[in-house]
Amino acid sequence: MLHPDRLFHPEPTLRRIARELYEAVAGLPIVSPHGHVDPRLFADPNATFGTPADLFIIPDHYVTRMLYSQGVPLERLGVPRVDGGPVETDHRQVWHLFCAHFHLFRATPSGIWLKHELSEVFGIDETPSAANADRLYDQIAEKLASPEFSPRALFKRFNIEVLATTDAATDTLEHHRAIRASGWDGRIIPTFRPDGVINLDAPGWRQNIEALSAVSGIDVVDYASLIRALEERRQFFRSMGATATDHAVLTPATAELSPREADAILGRALKGQTSAEDAARFAAHMLMEMARMSIEDGLVMQLHPGSLRNHNRFVFERFGPDKGADIPIQAEFTRNLLPLLNRYGNDPRLTLIVFTLDESTYSRELAPLAGHYPALKLGPPWWFLDSPNGIARYFDQVVETAGLYNTVGFNDDTRAFCSIPARHDLWRRASANWVAGLVARHIVEMDEAQEMMAELAVGLARRAYKL
Repeated sequence: MLHPDRLFHPEPTLRRIARELYEAVAGLPIVSPHGHVDPRLFADPNATFGTPADLFIIPDHYVTRMLYSQGVPLERLGVPRVDGGPVETDHRQVWHLFCAHFHLFRATPSGIWLKHELSEVFGIDETPSAANADRLYDQIAEKLASPEFSPRALFKRFNIEVLATTDAATDTLEHHRAIRASGWDGRIIPTFRPDGVINLDAPGWRQNIEALSAVSGIDVVDYASLIRALEERRQFFRSMGATATDHAVLTPATAELSPREADAILGRALKGQTSAEDAARFAAHMLMEMARMSIEDGLVMQLHPGSLRNHNRFVFERFGPDKGADIPIQAEFTRNLLPLLNRYGNDPRLTLIVFTLDESTYSRELAPLAGHYPALKLGPPWWFLDSPNGIARYFDQVVETAGLYNTVGFNDDTRAFCSIPARHDLWRRASANWVAGLVARHIVEMDEAQEMMAELAVGLARRAYKL
């Protein structure tokens, strides 16, 4: 099912160079500096992944959104409803439905990842179908029930050097504490994500503020106390191994408010009087504050703008967020980041890693910005762009202007733990294929290409994220 030269150019010279470059980095450890794997999987040494449907289908919106687009109801895929309404509980039936529709993933990165998982993790080298669904289910279920396929065992088998989770500012990090207390030596670190308390229009914002007050020990009653509470939480996250923050915003707008203005906006929000304008201005200001804090405490700052969340109201109301209905929008960075970069962009103590879902911004804005400001680095192709063609377009549009060393390597950015090796393998193969083109055209020498590949596989990520 997996060809050894997959993703490499069919031209013999390019394929030979790509293969040689890839083979030199294929066995390097995995550095996963940003993702959404649940730390509970590793807190309990007896944790399991559950059934094949639990592992491959129900929590993976990359999978469920494709089937939903072809008219398969999410209920039939076992996706829980917000109201507790009926969904399919027979996971064998969920698996059957997935296998019967496996052809939908042809020529998609999800299809590449899924085949890699089945082959490399579970030893299955046949394509799923309605005909073999039962047999594959039984094979996978048997392995998932064995100690060799526990989350901790696979963490070691996958050769993961470090795995970063993404955690709310109000999270007690109890599972990270349990991992530490257990004595297990796998490196799982948190990432500080304050969106729920600094985005005034976030669902449940008032309850989030109350939770922030409780976990920080600082009663958040005004702007000054909010800042103190956030600074306290950042220090706690650092003490638990965090090296980065993460910020998801609709637009990358930044602006600086006076303390009086910020306090007035927060005061109105605490009284339940938030307007859309207040929320936008406050979010833009808080990105400035997060950059200031990162300079002071050393946490790397990640910015993920440009996703209109929960576009499908029906799906959101019935199933909740993160169900495959987040859709990219156009983004603008040059003017939006101007206040932040003019204030902090020349300070080498700040590392600001910017991502985009709008490819038109790569060469027009982001590469020129990253090729100038010491603080700014470009994140890898993200989400819909994390694909063989998306990676090639990224390199073509970014590297000539920004240079390779103003990028940060790879993020797998996934909830699907067993897909992590597949995603890194795709990145390394696509990178080798692109770098091979530079060698074949005599733009770089082979020894330079080999150094570039080591950087793309692990070096850039280690340095950018201070790992």
